[in-house]
Amino acid sequence: MIQRYAGNPILTKADVPYPVETVHNAAVARVGGQVVMVFRAHLRSGRSILGIAESDDGLAFTVRPAPFLVPATEGPFAEYEAFGVEDPRITALEGGYAITYSAYSPHGVRIGLARTEDFRTVERVALITEADTRNCCLFPERIGGRYWRLDRPHSEISRWSIWTSCSPDLVHWGDARRVIAPAPYHWDELKVGPGAPPIRTDAGWLSIYHGAFATMDGAVYRLGAALHDLEDPSRILGVADD
Repeated sequence: MIQRYAGNPILTKADVPYPVETVHNAAVARVGGQVVMVFRAHLRSGRSILGIAESDDGLAFTVRPAPFLVPATEGPFAEYEAFGVEDPRITALEGGYAITYSAYSPHGVRIGLARTEDFRTVERVALITEADTRNCCLFPERIGGRYWRLDRPHSEISRWSIWTSCSPDLVHWGDARRVIAPAPYHWDELKVGPGAPPIRTDAGWLSIYHGAFATMDGAVYRLGAALHDLEDPSRILGVADD
């Protein structure tokens, strides 16, 4: 089992050089010799933005002086990011970095896709789901000629489960299938959702996902592990019980 780093927390709101109330739900990527973190932070209004922190060792981070991605105020993304941008996932893909994020608005939550080459500039590509879908990560290579992703529809029907879907171009998605569901009377019985991008291993795609268990003091979140078939990620080879 993995163990927590003894020096946690590695980043708090006190480390951020602009006013925020929280630091959480971050994504990381190796960029050259550095580790780059894209983190979510709440403003005092309660709405979320994404910031960037950098590290030489993945443990000691320095936050850049300005946010990385804030809700759009004009164009086609503005209406759907009105309540904030949240929960990034980063995938190194075809010479650049694809960033999926949750876009919140009066219409609900849907997934946005952005792309960067250097984490200095970022380009929004598309809104790649309808509402309500939250949590999405991309596989780091094409499989069978198509891009693949894991996502988690915001639904009480077939509730809070992880799905796969495919795309020819990262914009248009389909062939959706439910692949992992909450297990009754189990540590992840409330909901599950994709975490970091899957990791290729000889045995299959290793997916580290999150699950939640409801208690009288709120939900307890834990990490789980699943293995997807290398040629067909919609086929689950196994899910760890612990």
